[in-house]
Amino acid sequence: MCFFFSFCALQGFFQLAARCCASVARRLIVFTRVRIVTCSFAPRAGPWGRCMGSDCGPGGSQSRAVWCAHVDGWTTLHTNCDQGQRPSNQRNCFRVCDWHKDLYDWKLGAWNVCVPVSARTLWASRPFTCSGGEEGIQTREVGCMLKADASPAEDAICEYFEPKPRLEQACLIPCPQDCVLSEYSPWTSCSKTCGTGLRNRVRSVLVPPLFGGAVCLNLTEFQSCKPGPCAGPEGMHSLRVGPWTPCALPQTRTARQVKRRKGKGQGLRERAGFCSRRSLTSWSLESLLLVSTRLGFYLTTLLFPLFPPSLCTLRDLPLTVQSCVLPKDCRVTDWAEWGPCSKTCVDPVSPVGRRARSRQVLQFPVGEGAECASLEDSQSCEPQGEGVPPCSTYTWRSTEWSDCRVDSLLGQQDRRRGNLTGLCGGGLQTREVYFFPPSSFSTPAAAAKALKQIASRPVENKLCEGSIPDRSQLCQISCPIDCEVSPWGAWGPCTFENCDDQAGKKGFKLRKRGITNEPTGGPGNCPHLVEAVPCDEPGCYDWRLVGLDECVPGDGKPCGPGAQLARVQCEEVDGGLCASSPAPEPVPCEVPCSRDCVLSDWTPWSTCSQTCSSKTVEGKQLRTRSVLAYNAGEGGALCPNSSSLQEVRNCNEHACTVYHWQTGPWGPCTEDPSASTLNTSVGVRAGGGQGPCSTGMQTRKVICVRVNVGQVPPKKCPDGPRPSTVRPCELPCKKDCIVTPFSDWTSCPVTCDAAGNAGKRKQSRKRLIIQLPSNGGQDCPELLEEETDCEAPKVCPGFRWKTHKWRKCQLVPWFLRQGRPGAQETCGPGLQTRAVSCRQLDGTQADIGECLKFAKAMAAITQRCQLPCQDDCQLTNWSKFSSCTADCVGVRTRKRALIGRSKKKDKCKNTQMYPLSETQYCPCDKYNAQPVGNWSDCILPEGGRVESLLGMKVQGDIKECGQGYRYQAMVCYDQDNRLVETSRCNSHGYIEEACIIPCPSDCKLSEWSNWSRCSKSCGSGVKVRSKWLREKPYNGGRPCPKLDHINQVYEVVPCQSNCNQYVWVAEPWSVWKVSNVDLKENCGEGVQTRKVRCVSLLRGGVWSCVSTSPEVTKSRLPCPEDCVLNDWGPWSRCSLVSAVRHQVILCQKYTFFSLRGAARNSQWRPCGLNLNCFNYFYNVTDWSTCQLSANAVCGGGIKTRMLDCVRSDGKSVNIKFCEELNLEKKWQMNVSCVVECPVNCQMSEWSPWSDCSQTCGLDGKMWRRRAVVRASQGDGRPCPPQTEQWRPCPVRPCYRWQYSDWSECRVESVVCGHGTRYRNLSCFVSDGSGSGSGSGSGSGSSVDEELCGGLELVIDGDKQINLKEACTLPCPGECYLMEWSDWSSCVSICVKGAGVDFGSVRVRSRAVLAQEPENLQLCPDQAWESQPCTGGECYEYKWISGGRQNSSRSSVWCQRSDGLNVTGGCPPLNPPVDNSSCEPPCLMPRSFCSEAGICMCEEGFTEVLSPTGQLDQCAPIPVLEIPTAGDKKGDVKTSRAINPTLPTTIQPGRTGRTWYLQPYGPDGKLKMWVYGVAAGAFVLLIFIFNSPYLSLSSFMKPKTIRQRDGGLDGPKRT
Repeated sequence: MCFFFSFCALQGFFQLAARCCASVARRLIVFTRVRIVTCSFAPRAGPWGRCMGSDCGPGGSQSRAVWCAHVDGWTTLHTNCDQGQRPSNQRNCFRVCDWHKDLYDWKLGAWNVCVPVSARTLWASRPFTCSGGEEGIQTREVGCMLKADASPAEDAICEYFEPKPRLEQACLIPCPQDCVLSEYSPWTSCSKTCGTGLRNRVRSVLVPPLFGGAVCLNLTEFQSCKPGPCAGPEGMHSLRVGPWTPCALPQTRTARQVKRRKGKGQGLRERAGFCSRRSLTSWSLESLLLVSTRLGFYLTTLLFPLFPPSLCTLRDLPLTVQSCVLPKDCRVTDWAEWGPCSKTCVDPVSPVGRRARSRQVLQFPVGEGAECASLEDSQSCEPQGEGVPPCSTYTWRSTEWSDCRVDSLLGQQDRRRGNLTGLCGGGLQTREVYFFPPSSFSTPAAAAKALKQIASRPVENKLCEGSIPDRSQLCQISCPIDCEVSPWGAWGPCTFENCDDQAGKKGFKLRKRGITNEPTGGPGNCPHLVEAVPCDEPGCYDWRLVGLDECVPGDGKPCGPGAQLARVQCEEVDGGLCASSPAPEPVPCEVPCSRDCVLSDWTPWSTCSQTCSSKTVEGKQLRTRSVLAYNAGEGGALCPNSSSLQEVRNCNEHACTVYHWQTGPWGPCTEDPSASTLNTSVGVRAGGGQGPCSTGMQTRKVICVRVNVGQVPPKKCPDGPRPSTVRPCELPCKKDCIVTPFSDWTSCPVTCDAAGNAGKRKQSRKRLIIQLPSNGGQDCPELLEEETDCEAPKVCPGFRWKTHKWRKCQLVPWFLRQGRPGAQETCGPGLQTRAVSCRQLDGTQADIGECLKFAKAMAAITQRCQLPCQDDCQLTNWSKFSSCTADCVGVRTRKRALIGRSKKKDKCKNTQMYPLSETQYCPCDKYNAQPVGNWSDCILPEGGRVESLLGMKVQGDIKECGQGYRYQAMVCYDQDNRLVETSRCNSHGYIEEACIIPCPSDCKLSEWSNWSRCSKSCGSGVKVRSKWLREKPYNGGRPCPKLDHINQVYEVVPCQSNCNQYVWVAEPWSVWKVSNVDLKENCGEGVQTRKVRCVSLLRGGVWSCVSTSPEVTKSRLPCPEDCVLNDWGPWSRCSLVSAVRHQVILCQKYTFFSLRGAARNSQWRPCGLNLNCFNYFYNVTDWSTCQLSANAVCGGGIKTRMLDCVRSDGKSVNIKFCEELNLEKKWQMNVSCVVECPVNCQMSEWSPWSDCSQTCGLDGKMWRRRAVVRASQGDGRPCPPQTEQWRPCPVRPCYRWQYSDWSECRVESVVCGHGTRYRNLSCFVSDGSGSGSGSGSGSGSSVDEELCGGLELVIDGDKQINLKEACTLPCPGECYLMEWSDWSSCVSICVKGAGVDFGSVRVRSRAVLAQEPENLQLCPDQAWESQPCTGGECYEYKWISGGRQNSSRSSVWCQRSDGLNVTGGCPPLNPPVDNSSCEPPCLMPRSFCSEAGICMCEEGFTEVLSPTGQLDQCAPIPVLEIPTAGDKKGDVKTSRAINPTLPTTIQPGRTGRTWYLQPYGPDGKLKMWVYGVAAGAFVLLIFIFNSPYLSLSSFMKPKTIRQRDGGLDGPKRT
């Protein structure tokens, strides 16, 4: 250990030596040996930090931590590590900024092949079975890249903006799909009639092998057959024709002849023919003779094998040479330069445009030459260069908002619909929106200024971006506030009109009233506020008596006459008049002496009984006084009589002729000629406001009116309160009508008829009103839309191919044909050509490139021809068919005749081969029309929207209901049930039927009921009125407001009841009646009476007596020695005592004189709360409902509430009690509110009808749609549910080009070899309902090719028309491939029930047919091909066992879930064994053949054997299930066996063991345990039958014993 310590110390680890050596010591295994161990230190580095730097891009730097660490993980000094291995702690980096996001992005690679998860796990094995698919993982490469050139970049750059996309994802590997084959076809007949031949049966591929599944088995099965021995040799020979050689110029001529014929476009092609033997393999072509020439025609090669040609029986030698067109490939020019980019501006939304280039055709393809490649090319592009302007964007523009209209918010039952004047409150205003194409302005400010000053030209709506601005909005029309005035005040004194001029004696009394609620428009809209009546003796001032002082007797006497100083107040018209006038004199009075009669003071004058006087009616006032003490003895002043105790005076003596000034409405504001011209302004304010332009003048009429009479001369009314007749006003600026410029003319589509003549169309343009005139501005023009005829082009645009006359038929040169059997020099098959040119529709010459772009396929320029030979039969052309006398009646014929020597040849007279006439039935033009499809939606006639004048559209004025029409398409068929144009049936294509769209009916409520009485008779209450439901809404009408349980809606407002409407009114006290009469004194105890009436205040200040009751009071009439007091005054207010809660009321009496001393002149009583003393406070009511003006529907209103004055005992009292206490009013009595407007849903106009969904057929539909412009609000009418409508399209026949089936392979007159098969191109018509567009021959009916003349030659999208193809006709004895089978049905590669689908596929196959057993080894390989499809069916496959139909043997086969028997597809594990391996076969129900070849029964059944040991039947057996410890159920139950042939193991889903009790053995005899069970059951039955007897006997025996004992013991008892 010291060695280790020293070693460490030598390295300088003085501080860590102990730890190092301890670590080394732990690493030593054997201490007896000495070994040197060095300490292990290595540098470590942390993660790189954030990239820092001042500039964006690669100029940044980042650092990281670096330290030295021991292998055990603890750190140490840097010097302990090798400095040469120290990693760097700083490096350059790319500093990412936000704008790099547009430059860099993640580059995502394609997902790799799905790899099984098990393949990535070490020592893992793939599962043996596959169910649905195997889990796998896909990987891909992900890296950061620079967008500009896709160069790689650091991942940290892209990770700065978004996380790195995932590199792996789960995937599913499909299970292998084995090839699935159909059943075999029946056996073919034997290939030979004698000898040994073959029979074949074939099958087709239904599902191809996929995902590594088993390959397809043989599609063909062979079986030898021997019909019988042959009488002669079995072999036979046949002439076989080889394929044509490529077309080439003949090379057997001299150079001169070659040069002369070179380039004429014709060549030579050849083919081989040889004699083959059926029983031998086809001969090779090694020793065949090639005959060729150098003519410019097709060269045909005739091949002969080593067999002598005499072995082949030749009827007519086939053609071995024929003319052909030398193939020339298409040649085109080089690509032209790229055209300009379609995007010429910077558009952030769509920055990429397209540019194109083209090339021209130099040489058209001729013969079998290569077709032309594409002549046009395009690629994406972006605008290049500096200073590229930004793209112009179209912005929404709108007209001015229309005037606010309330009528569109009125309900159907609103009575105000009949009179719209005065409507106010919430309304609706609309505007038009359109697009504005921006112009190029130098600055944005200039553009903004131009937008304000000019009206922009409208364009199509689809050009504008962004959401459409609102075309309607809620608005508010201020409701006029009515003027409210106070009651009339009292009439004033009679004054002069002008106190400065008092010459006249005529004066006026005036009364006034004030404005309590300021009206809209100012005080001028209030009624008159001053009324006047003429009066006499006017004055300009008057002294008004306020009160009288105490009566003071004169001359210092204590009683007697005196005077009272009057307290007066001067009321004057002009100041200073009262000061110059003396004050009123003192009023005389009298203080009664001791024996005088004492009277009370006069009461105040009562209210005047009339407001004015006339000849019959005068106003009166009354005042009274009473006797307080009678005169005593002699010398005292006597009391006056009773009539002297009251006084009456006249009042309101002025006549009832009231005059006032009446004003008319203010007239319009007109220019004031006296105003300065500097006040006028021109145009509109700079800010766009509508301020005043100048000061004008308004006038009104002012007349003098006598109440209840009418207008009178102005002198009848006082001039002082006369209203003014002129006032200044502000003239608004004139607004001229502003319209947009006319839009561009609509496009003029050019339509051409078949003759190339252009049809006449119309084009239109329109403009919109964006500002209506006002204030005398210029009116709008009447013409808002223009229409004109389109200018028809001189030449109808279009191109067509023009074919020229066929040239002379050219034969193969004679030197090539001579020597061949049957060849003649001047006749035979040849080739002829014609020229084709490009023309416009009017026939003028056009560039051929135009026809290549726009015309149909070019017509053929070559065709086969035949020059007749002398031995050939020559006939004239067919004549035209004869005319028919009537449609559908008779026949028509056409004829031709033999010409020349053909008339004398017998073979030409054979009318079967050369018919000279043809007959056909006359055409039957009968047509049948019938409806097809469903009825369309009910469609209202066009023009349902109402437009106001000047083009301003009113939202909501759309006709949405009423009578419309619905349509059903008509279809027309001819007599052959073929679809034809509907015009043939004299139909316009529709059945039209009237229909009704029910109009919406709004919720109907009754009118408002009358207001109820106020809920309180004193103070604030509420009053209610209601509406009730009359009719519920239907058909989308306005909904009802929220109703209560009895279908009513209420409106509640506060109300105020006058607490003084019932008051007590007392009459004066009567004269005293002394009960104890002292005739001398006339004083003592007495009685006074008066009447007290309860009166009600009616309207107009009139009192009505409700009830009357007498009131009697007893008192003492003062005697001469008594103090005389006046009546008691009112009780004073209660004074609150701090410790006592009561009030004392002091009553005072006035003492006139005292003989016996001062009497008590005051009374006190305690105050009791709620007895005679009360507290008062305000109480606020609830808010009312939102109250609108009577002419408003919605919008701003007012909610009100009221204050009550409530006494402390809870009784509402007059508000004055609270007001006298100056209580604080902290509540707001009125608050504004809003009633939501019932805005009906506003829909856009119906769009134009769309194009037909199908160009032809029965199911075509046209659609039109509309959108919600503004959703309903409040109780407005909801949006209709129908936002789209459809109608059928006119039925048009669907014409298409369609191939016929391929003909049989034709090899001219020989038996086998290379030939050609043909098919025709026909025009078919269908209704487009089924597979009418397919190429099958069964879809549609054939019609004249003229009907397809306007169609492009395209078959199933393929423009390459192929009407012939090479084929091979097998020679007898050859093994060959059959034709392709039909495409199988589409099959989905899936797992049924698991929701896993790997696509769909269909397949077709070619099987092999063999004829000779010797040639089986030379058979070609079978073939199949597949293609994806859609809508495949998902199938299951399972094994089926049992007896097949028409077979006595039972077997096992695989069956698809649709019932089709197949080969392949079933699971390979443990298939059932074929019953055919058991002898005899297992034909019993529920039986099968086991692996041992013994018939067994299926699960749940046991075997019952016959005496011979054979299976006789399968009987069902019970199963005893004995639960074990693992089974929680303790009962024993019976169930069917799961599989009686399996050992007693735990079956899936069971927790215990199951023992199967089989009573029969394999020999069919009962097993021994069955006999044991039967014996035990027998013993158990005997016991059960005997148990009642045994129990009965045991019960009876003890009873007998007890009776016996009783009898013996009885006598012994005493």
